Amino acid sequence: MSRYAAIDIGSNSIRMLAAEVNSQHSMQVLAADRQVVRLGKTVFLEGRLGPSEIELACQVLARMVEQYRKLDLVSVRVVGTAALRDASNRDEFLARAAAIIGHPIEVISGLEEARLIHLGVQAVWPQTKQRVLMVDIGGGSAELILSEGGRLVEAFSKPLGALRLTEVFLKSDPPNARELARMQKYIQERIAGPVARFGTARVDRMITTSATAAAAVCAVNHVRRSRRDHADRLPATAPQLRQLFREVSSRDSGGRAKITGIGPKRAEIIVAGVAVLNQVVQEMQLSRLYYSTAGVREGIIADLSHRQVGMEQARLNADERRLMRALGRHYGVSAPHVRKVADLAGMLFQGLRPLHRLPLVKGRLLEAAAYLYNIGHFVNESRHHRHSMYLVANSDLPGFEDRERLVIANLCRYHRKSMPQLSHETFQALLPEDRNTIVLLTPLLRLAVALDQSQEQRVDRVEAEMQENVVELRLFSERDVDIEQWQAEQVAGAFREAYGRPLAVRVRR
Repeated sequence: MSRYAAIDIGSNSIRMLAAEVNSQHSMQVLAADRQVVRLGKTVFLEGRLGPSEIELACQVLARMVEQYRKLDLVSVRVVGTAALRDASNRDEFLARAAAIIGHPIEVISGLEEARLIHLGVQAVWPQTKQRVLMVDIGGGSAELILSEGGRLVEAFSKPLGALRLTEVFLKSDPPNARELARMQKYIQERIAGPVARFGTARVDRMITTSATAAAAVCAVNHVRRSRRDHADRLPATAPQLRQLFREVSSRDSGGRAKITGIGPKRAEIIVAGVAVLNQVVQEMQLSRLYYSTAGVREGIIADLSHRQVGMEQARLNADERRLMRALGRHYGVSAPHVRKVADLAGMLFQGLRPLHRLPLVKGRLLEAAAYLYNIGHFVNESRHHRHSMYLVANSDLPGFEDRERLVIANLCRYHRKSMPQLSHETFQALLPEDRNTIVLLTPLLRLAVALDQSQEQRVDRVEAEMQENVVELRLFSERDVDIEQWQAEQVAGAFREAYGRPLAVRVRR
């Protein structure tokens, strides 16, 4: 499992999400926050970020960073969208915000925003077979995305954000007929291209994201704003959207705020947002839309997880891996076997991170030991684990500190026979931190070796899940892995000695 954080600096609001992602890429939310800032308020009329908006945004960012700072994150990605794309003085804000966050801020294109929205929806609500139209109504832009079979086919980003349209077109409260007509004509012209490109082929489902969509769906389903998450996957029919548009466009902001699901801040820009949704549904001749809580933040988390960003710290770099393979060849080890053991060890290290809680850099020591654990056979079959330890401890390993080299050597020593004991002089001589690392990694190396004891690479991958009273190890393979399962079960005693938990090994096909 890996932990990531995402911040989406939008034109209307700033959103933060920190989540833990397991091996199946399922997210568990650790922290989430959102606040309306209205960075785009002056941008869409004057081309510049206002000083009060900048100040508020920086305060909000500082609060959000404080929430996830202690969560042991692997990586953080911060993006800015439409308002920052358009602002002439964005560099001033970006420098100040980056200093607060401790990470650079990427001002992403509309198409990258669309890609992340698509990833976010697919991660939270997979659409693997349908032809889906996804529409996100942000503060500064609207993204229209066509997805088929879970793949992004085509995407457009248009200047149809609810805040932008409100600032540019709607000067009266409630807006007058002329303002509404001009805005609707503008929306129609801007979506004409995407509608034509998407074609007349049937769309199985329209999914809309963002706070504007949440407010609209909550309003037609009578869901209170405080329970907005309950609107996830709820529909709004085309007639309901038309009626909602008539209702919100005929009231002033105070009257709109009294509608269930629409708060005071959203009431200021809801007319424009509903106008876009209503127009898309009408032009695409759809009967309804569905709301999803997913968005850019979830897309960022999913993207970081799929690319395993940050996890490179836990693996050997290319030069280190070449060094290990060269040593293995020198001592006559089976290259395919140790590569498989190293891969399995990496999977175990990542899957059991919530349990061992070791720094990522310790994973590369485990991988190194997986390549070298049986080089002692070169000296003698008898007590080869001790010979492996001696050879590693006395080898030149460029790129590794002396402490790290001794940890690797001890892991090789304890890949079989007894577990580490303070009565063992070489183990006792190590620093307490290094002894702890060896104790926790030894069962993982033993499991990786056991899962390829036949040296036939039968196990495709291994996953771990921490259940209430047991740690379950799941072996995935299309082949018969009964022997590998049995071998792994023999490590259960060592695992319990190190972690204080029983180990169950299951086979999945």
